[in-house]
Amino acid sequence: MNRPVLLVIAHGSRDPRHAATVQALVRRAGALRPGLRVETAFLDFNLPSVTGVLDRLAADGVRDVVALPLLLTRAFHAKADIPAVLRQAPRRLRIRQAEVLGPSPLLIAAVERRLYEAGLTPGDKSSTGVVLASAGSTDPEAIAVIAETARELRRTGWCSVRPAFASASLPLTEDAVQALRTDAGVRRVAVAPYVIAPGRLPDRIAAGAAAADVLADVLGPSPELAALLMERYDGATARATDRVAAVG
Repeated sequence: MNRPVLLVIAHGSRDPRHAATVQALVRRAGALRPGLRVETAFLDFNLPSVTGVLDRLAADGVRDVVALPLLLTRAFHAKADIPAVLRQAPRRLRIRQAEVLGPSPLLIAAVERRLYEAGLTPGDKSSTGVVLASAGSTDPEAIAVIAETARELRRTGWCSVRPAFASASLPLTEDAVQALRTDAGVRRVAVAPYVIAPGRLPDRIAAGAAAADVLADVLGPSPELAALLMERYDGATARATDRVAAVG
């Protein structure tokens, strides 16, 4: 039985670093599963488009596709934009939309990897406050997930962790940095961008981190993120198999 094609759907950006980072991540994920066909598409700004890739897959004779939103939370893009564009796919394609990436322990591990790469060590945890800075959203579910992710990161041993946002929500990154300065026990403040790839909003996070002691990199093509893509792919294919078994 042929495995479904994995179609990773990213938002896209005018910043060329965004597409390059997404492609690097998808290549790393694909390397974990030799023989699996993996494609990348973008909702906006970059090519190939989602509809373009779906048309090409149908022309190639593909029947089954797992569409994986390259998103950390279930905000508007996952709930509306991606389902809408998938509904425009050629009718011969059977498409399953995988779950978004967050929440997941692998994301916590990726954040910590970036903090350590920025110069911190596990021994610094008890005296370091972390601002977990995401792009921002008006979706209450997405905001709640970011807050819970910050709590999970705190449970790994950091002195204090505060969520922050680049837009659409409060507090802003710079305000969370200043707030951590007043926390008892915090000797240094680190900003961990909770975003996948560079772009306008990650640049805004970096600007807001000017008063921090440490600024970590975006999550990017980390091994944890690559493994998470495969985990979400496997989850989508397993759900389909369960449905078939139930019908049988």
